[in-house]
Amino acid sequence: MIVPVFNEIATVRIALDALLAKEIAGWEIEVIIVESNSRDGSREVVQGFAGHPRVTLLLQERPRGKGFAVREGFARATGEVFLIQDADLEYSLDDYERLITPIAEGRHRFVLGSRHAAGGGFSLRRFADQPVHAFVLNCAHWTFAGLINVSCGVWLRDPFTMYKVFHRDCIEGLRFESNRFDFDWELLIKLIRRGHRPVEIPVWYRSRSFKEGKKISVIRDPLTWLWALAKFRFQRL
Repeated sequence: MIVPVFNEIATVRIALDALLAKEIAGWEIEVIIVESNSRDGSREVVQGFAGHPRVTLLLQERPRGKGFAVREGFARATGEVFLIQDADLEYSLDDYERLITPIAEGRHRFVLGSRHAAGGGFSLRRFADQPVHAFVLNCAHWTFAGLINVSCGVWLRDPFTMYKVFHRDCIEGLRFESNRFDFDWELLIKLIRRGHRPVEIPVWYRSRSFKEGKKISVIRDPLTWLWALAKFRFQRL
């Protein structure tokens, strides 16, 4: 399990306590925490977990983006199944069993925790304090999901979910290079091109607003997503 952390002081301790208390029958949980030199005290909190037997702690010298942190986590992970988990409490750890079951039963190698598949309709994000921002992000979600689906020949409602769960051999031999949120695009596109069509499993989700700490840039990140689609859809694997 890869846990990138950057400036999450409001939730990181709660999230890590819950994660390290999590038990799944028949599974051993390895937690790779990648802390990107936060400025809000998150690093000091994370360092308090360094002695935990489940934890491998990686302390980066400077923040270079979530994608860079996850890539470093991949390089250190020793388990057979990878799961990406943020420290912001937008998702529920109670969904782990549902997410890993298709892989454990040998039915699928790649699973997405879909925030839409539960019947949420158009609105993925609902910000009580920023409704216009929420509407813009919801429209952008469907626009970019459509681009992914048409380009890759799939039909996914939530290709950009944090919960991407897959067997280690899905990424063996692949080289990743994206540093920010475009890493989600790179990972998804490369796995699909390798023949790993994901199955979507409904998960619980409550999105943070920008005032609550959401880090996506509405100008910079969409440009990197479009570039990632153009590049990784056709780049040699």
